[in-house]
Amino acid sequence: MERESGEDEETSSILLVRENPDGDDGGGSSSATAAVVLSTFVAVCGSYVFGSAVGFSSPAESGIMDDLGLSLAEYSVFGSILTIGAMVGAVMSGKVADLLGRRGAMGFSEIFCVAGWIAILLSEGPWSLDLGRLSLGYGIGVLSYVVPVYIAEITPKNLRGGFTTVNQLMICIGLSVMYLVGSIITWRILAIIGTIPCLIQLVGLFFIPESPRWLAKRGRWLDCEAALQSLRGKNADISPEAAEIRDYTEILQQSSQARVLDLFERKYFHSLIVGVGLMVLQQFGGVNGIAYYASEIFESAGFSGRIGSIAMVIVQVPMQVLGVLLMDNSGRRPLLMISAAGTCSGCFLIGLSFLMQDLRVWNSFSPFFAIAGVLVFTGSFSLGMGAIPWVIMSEIFPINMKGLAGSLVTVVNWLGSWIISFSFNFLMNWSSVDTFFMFSCVCGLTVLFIAKLVPETKGRTLEEIQASMNPFTAKR
Repeated sequence: MERESGEDEETSSILLVRENPDGDDGGGSSSATAAVVLSTFVAVCGSYVFGSAVGFSSPAESGIMDDLGLSLAEYSVFGSILTIGAMVGAVMSGKVADLLGRRGAMGFSEIFCVAGWIAILLSEGPWSLDLGRLSLGYGIGVLSYVVPVYIAEITPKNLRGGFTTVNQLMICIGLSVMYLVGSIITWRILAIIGTIPCLIQLVGLFFIPESPRWLAKRGRWLDCEAALQSLRGKNADISPEAAEIRDYTEILQQSSQARVLDLFERKYFHSLIVGVGLMVLQQFGGVNGIAYYASEIFESAGFSGRIGSIAMVIVQVPMQVLGVLLMDNSGRRPLLMISAAGTCSGCFLIGLSFLMQDLRVWNSFSPFFAIAGVLVFTGSFSLGMGAIPWVIMSEIFPINMKGLAGSLVTVVNWLGSWIISFSFNFLMNWSSVDTFFMFSCVCGLTVLFIAKLVPETKGRTLEEIQASMNPFTAKR
């Protein structure tokens, strides 16, 4: 224990002493080079695949059920089995990314995604349809972890938040495009379209560098510096950033190999609470209940489901873009707190709408409260709570624990998604009013959680963030 404490203090002193009064330590602040932009684009093709996979089942429902003669129960299995595959992929995602590298993990997952889309395309019955959907789920389970981690590890510290947030933006775009295009073409053509971003990413992976931090972890220092140089520009001085990565990685490598139980040691406790806590609060704030059943919410409130769903898409994408633009200017914490407060207000308005219906008070106004609540929730969630937990997850865990911790956090996210999606109809049958007031309370607790526990990571290198979150590294 004394040895570990000494190592932690040494890590902290190496990293924190680098800061200079002018705030420009050269540790990763630079402009967006063509290599960073291209690498991010290739990575977020995987995010688009994620969104298109989630968005496929809704527009394809009537076509698949009519063509293949599926019952509602069989189609429900097809829709939900994606989450099961994603949870399996999430469990393995950290290990796959550690063994194959970030690029290798993305390529590995896309093989499963392409195979899944082809199986769906050629399906003549429920078995091949479900196997394809399961394979697709496994692929996006791995992608949901490795894409934000890769982007966080390659981007300069002053641009990392905005670039990593593009992950969530592309998920949103993929889902929206699938929903809109799926309404005018057949489900088999829609499956063919689903393979296009997979193939773009598979080809693009040959033209982008591996994560310098993963290369450093593997002891490939020359490759690490070469990747860093290509990302920062041919004439950039990478020596301070390279030295920081080397120092931090070498000290971490003096520790024994990471095990699952090591995650629960006191020195990783803060990071674990923040990473897992944000994912739990994100899902139990009701996002998937609202997203999957928006039409039913509008109709239950006496409003047109189609108009409400279109309005959600119109609000969602611009707010995601605004979040990307604000991320590295305003910081993570303010955006998260504003976003969580907005989702709290949105759920409260929806609950109020159902309460007004139950009490038969202001019946003519209750539909407007419902649609206003859903749009406020959707816009607020898109601004911060959708993307920033993934950004912070990719920043707070040290490289030796990132695989295990990232897998745990990703599994928690998918498990929470499944729990809310599965239970939402039961909750609505129990009490629509209490369901949304409960979601509103969770979102309110999220604001307090962020205020008390979530650190600001804007403008700091990954190594600085990880050292400062270790409770043994603070100098007193």
